[in-house]
Amino acid sequence: MERDGQLEIYDRLAARLKEAHSRVRSPQIPQSARVALTRKLLVITAASKHDLADAERRLERLMADLDEGRFTAGRGDVCADGTP
Repeated sequence: MERDGQLEIYDRLAARLKEAHSRVRSPQIPQSARVALTRKLLVITAASKHDLADAERRLERLMADLDEGRFTAGRGDVCADGTP
């Protein structure tokens, strides 16, 4: 039974990672921020192989940042709210 529960967690995390990757590729994300966010997603993916709970927490923080337009913008880029 424990294995079934773990598979559900993996499935849920995989679906959320897929959604996060799609959102990071959106045109509203500046290129320099996209590179940094993609790296974060790769770290979260690697973490999921060892600690699902930690990976879920990291992904939740990243998704919240995306929801609120908080992402690192490179020099010359602007944030989602239009500020430099």
